[in-house]
Amino acid sequence: MSGRELLDVALRPVAGTRFQPTGFPDVGAARYSRPVGDDEWEDALVVESAQSMANHLEAMAWDRGRQQPVQPFEGLPYVRVVDGNGDYLTSSRTEAHRLASAFIKDAELSGTSMKEVIRERLGLRDDVPIAPRQVAAAVFKLDPMCLVHGVFFAESARVWPGQPKIARALTAFVEAYDVKEAISGGVKRDDVRHTVGDRDAGSATEGYGFVPFHRTEFVARKIVASFCLDLYQLDSYGLPAPARELLATAARWEVRTLLDAGFRPRTACDLVPEDRGEVDARLADQESLSRDLVRLTSECADLFGEERVLEVTWSRAQATRRATRKGGEED
Repeated sequence: MSGRELLDVALRPVAGTRFQPTGFPDVGAARYSRPVGDDEWEDALVVESAQSMANHLEAMAWDRGRQQPVQPFEGLPYVRVVDGNGDYLTSSRTEAHRLASAFIKDAELSGTSMKEVIRERLGLRDDVPIAPRQVAAAVFKLDPMCLVHGVFFAESARVWPGQPKIARALTAFVEAYDVKEAISGGVKRDDVRHTVGDRDAGSATEGYGFVPFHRTEFVARKIVASFCLDLYQLDSYGLPAPARELLATAARWEVRTLLDAGFRPRTACDLVPEDRGEVDARLADQESLSRDLVRLTSECADLFGEERVLEVTWSRAQATRRATRKGGEED
């Protein structure tokens, strides 16, 4: 069996040919040249980065209306963050840093700092090498999706000795090839204030008056979403076979669901697969993957323990007190 599951899916805009790629501060669109043949290069573009795609894939498994996992993922452990009134704030499934999120590490579990809870559960000790499989088993018990999308416990060594890091097992990105700019523009109308001077109260800077603007979109000969599931990494966790297969199935489910739903990361970037038959040939359908996920979750019950949803409490005052402490003196 190959050590990686690779899937490239050609995409097209739902309407027209233009699309808006991701942009970066002080950089703009991420343009580059790629080799095509021995001596030729073509203009290419990052439509969506690996970091952003991880967030989009995770979003497939979260019901934002109910603020909880979608049905096939309901039995998997995760950390839920609430405020002092017990109202939902965030979770390890929705935070960019997952279990290492500030809202989790600055929260408390029954009066104990989550920094201490995580340190103890991962078995982190001063002057003791990190045991990767012990860390993986502990993370699996807290939130197994962190073993799919990665987590970096980037706190001081005094808080989390060794600062363990788990790379993404599922990597995805979207690129466009042979790209050209599509320049357009427009004007924001103001039917109330027809003329506004720079010294007037409420200038164009605040959005008053007529404000012209330019817009840069792109067209491309080809847009491709690439997915890579690292099966070797899943094996390296040393988990029992059902747990390893659960992680792989959850990853496939997220990819399948994203492709079935269509991918719309921003207003002017709405993409769908050019050939759904290609997706069907490479991935099981969502219903089958959902059934497998529920079955594997049941088979892994002993690995999860009793706390499927670990509810922790975060408060601004508590986080502020910890932030003002010096020298990493944590609870």
